[in-house]
Amino acid sequence: MSNKDYYSILGVSKGASQAEIKTAFRKLAHKHHPDKGGDANEFKKINEAYQVLGNEQKRKQYDQFGSGFENMNGAGFDFSGFQGGGFSGANVNFEDLGDLFGGFGDMFGFSQNSSRGRSASMRGDDLEAILIIDFKEAVFGVEKEILVDKNIKCEKCNGNGAEPGSKIETCPTCKGRGRVLKVQRTIFGAMQAESICSDCQGEGKTYSKKCSKCKGHGIYEGQEKMKIKIPAGINEGEAIRLSGKGHSGLKGSGSGDLILRIRVKPSIEFNRAGYDIYTKEKINVKQAILGDKININTVHGEVVLKIPEGTQSGTKFKIKGKGVPKLRGTGQGDHLVEVIVDIPKSISRKDKKILEEINF
Repeated sequence: MSNKDYYSILGVSKGASQAEIKTAFRKLAHKHHPDKGGDANEFKKINEAYQVLGNEQKRKQYDQFGSGFENMNGAGFDFSGFQGGGFSGANVNFEDLGDLFGGFGDMFGFSQNSSRGRSASMRGDDLEAILIIDFKEAVFGVEKEILVDKNIKCEKCNGNGAEPGSKIETCPTCKGRGRVLKVQRTIFGAMQAESICSDCQGEGKTYSKKCSKCKGHGIYEGQEKMKIKIPAGINEGEAIRLSGKGHSGLKGSGSGDLILRIRVKPSIEFNRAGYDIYTKEKINVKQAILGDKININTVHGEVVLKIPEGTQSGTKFKIKGKGVPKLRGTGQGDHLVEVIVDIPKSISRKDKKILEEINF
């Protein structure tokens, strides 16, 4: 074993990166795995080489000592698990073989639904809906009553799928466990996998008569009326998640969530950017030159804005705290007003004479 050239076995150069070594191992493992019709001895050599070269510390020792790199069983190798053509118990790198041959979760029955249990696997789906609100409703918040199409928990059987008064028995298939063991043929041989009982849907019980309203599912398609509070300051594209208001789950399992995505109708008068409001106001030449006080309409009502003498067109004024309430915090944004000086296209001779006499 000490004289073996692990680089040659994997078909890589001595300067190969870990990624190149891993890729080479995967390719050869596919080709030579016993349960895929490959040679068991060749597969052992491939795995042995990868166990060394795929580990930076062991690779350094191998590169340094060469033929003196011995005691491979101490490095974690044990190939006594090869029995016949099958593969049972060889000490391989399961992290690499797991993603190589499709993952061990489903193979051994430890899939996502299995690990999370029956309630998770039968939980109702999340439900998404779009809610359109007015501009000021988004600014100040509002309570809306909506009608949602969804799977609803059957009130006749209380979600268990049994006709009221029917006989309840232990499921004969799973003996009340809600789960059954099945033998699956995998690349590692015959494996036991646990899954939800298809006869009782993981409940462990059966009923002499299914509910006439929901046909034994515990849910039915219907509509639910809900009152929804929209918080002040919400904006276009944001979402509200309502826990447990989505589709009801099978056989009394938990419900999914309702996700409301907000659409805001634009305002003719106001423009919003974050928590600030923007508007434009026209003033005449006299107001721009001499200054004035003008009324500004904000989302909070009318306020007076002072225009100083000599104001230029395009000047922006900030009205503090007259913007949108902050959704995740305290206080409010500001109202920004851009002043546009309205230059008349034509004036009277009298006005023209007066202007000509003014020394700007």
